[in-house]
Amino acid sequence: MLQVDISRVGEEWIGSAHGVSTERLFSDYAGVMERHITQLYLGKNDAGGWKRWLTLGNQDALFESLETYAQSQKGRWDTVIVLGIGGSSLGGYALLKALLHPYWNELSTEQRRGYPRYYFVENVDADQIAGLLDVIDLSKTLVNVISKSGTTAETMSAFMLLKERLELQLGVEAAKEHVVVTTDRHKGLLRQIADQEGYPSFEVPDDVGGRFSVFSAVGLLPAALCGVPIRQCQRGIQDMDLQLQETEIWKNPAAQLAVLHTYFYQHGKKPISVFMPYSYRLGPVADWFVQLWAESLGKRKNLRGEDVFVGMTPVRAVGVTDQHSQVQLFNEGPFDKTITFVAVGKPDVSLTIPPQFRRPEALAAELGYLGNRTFAELLGAEFESTRASLTRNQRPNITLTLPQVDAYHLAQLLYLLEVQTALAGALLEIDPFDQPGVELAKQYTHALMGRSGYEHLVAEARGERPSKAGASS
Repeated sequence: MLQVDISRVGEEWIGSAHGVSTERLFSDYAGVMERHITQLYLGKNDAGGWKRWLTLGNQDALFESLETYAQSQKGRWDTVIVLGIGGSSLGGYALLKALLHPYWNELSTEQRRGYPRYYFVENVDADQIAGLLDVIDLSKTLVNVISKSGTTAETMSAFMLLKERLELQLGVEAAKEHVVVTTDRHKGLLRQIADQEGYPSFEVPDDVGGRFSVFSAVGLLPAALCGVPIRQCQRGIQDMDLQLQETEIWKNPAAQLAVLHTYFYQHGKKPISVFMPYSYRLGPVADWFVQLWAESLGKRKNLRGEDVFVGMTPVRAVGVTDQHSQVQLFNEGPFDKTITFVAVGKPDVSLTIPPQFRRPEALAAELGYLGNRTFAELLGAEFESTRASLTRNQRPNITLTLPQVDAYHLAQLLYLLEVQTALAGALLEIDPFDQPGVELAKQYTHALMGRSGYEHLVAEARGERPSKAGASS
């Protein structure tokens, strides 16, 4: 199982000015956390209150249907293009980058065992889209369009372009075989389009927000199409879920993490949460976590409708790269951060540094120590050194350790972070499942692009008149 080390937030490690007695803290929070854990899982099986994401690991029919479809497509496609944005792309991309070869798209078809390359179009920058069209063969490409409503401008504009290009190259009927849709089961524009065109489709579940959808077809379909063993993901979720239903804080790592982050935010003046995996393959997990944390916890209103303007700011960092760009700030800047490391116990690859530069003696003295050591040893030393320096500088830090980067343990990590986020939202007394702050910018975009019904916002969106401070729409 994934391991959680919270010792270095303790005052015995970093002092009482910035550390905390976890024994005392967890004792103080015991009652409230028991209620929040119970409330989170209450009604889980009937999928009430935007909590259906808690049930995804138990959806055997979903995993079976995804495996069956993915197997039927194996060998048909050289490329899969995933069209989505935010929660419709970050989770699937994190799964693929973590669980496939780091240079998967550069491997031969034989090396990929017949599975396709993958590309995610998550922006409307013409450079990205036009560049992608330059390097793929549309006749060997499957397009996975992901949008619950079908009104997501970024996703649908890219789909409209690819649909036209497919039809021009292959013909209208043949082009339909190159599209698979992930959308609402019953309603929405993309559901209407899928039914009209006869596209195969998978469900974006009701009561599952995009940032909690990684273990639905949103994240799992691209993973399955590229050969990720999604049943191992399922087992990882199920095993972690048993642990996270424990109502006692000391037995529940998600509860511990939620309490610590909330305490440091509310009482320790640490509004910044750094998420720093020591793994190249887990870099996109940090991107996924940034959305999960920011969109769930950054809220103007509390559950009583009062203005509170809360939220911890997530910061992405990756070791060892960001030791040389951000760690100076983490170590000697303001005491306003908690740092969460993600370490990996067992690397997949053993690569030894060869002994070089044995002469002259001065070179050997400076570089000889690296010879015959492994890159995994060096990465581990870099992690331990960064953690030790932060600890010495009284910076609270937490370590999550995956025994190895595989589908089972990665699913545990992502599910742990989802539950941690939900419980932190409960402690902050806000709704972690809505996103009202995203909607106004969407409305301005609709207005500027000429969508009917949004004409009244055009002038304001263009800055032709100042908006009233504090106004909301």
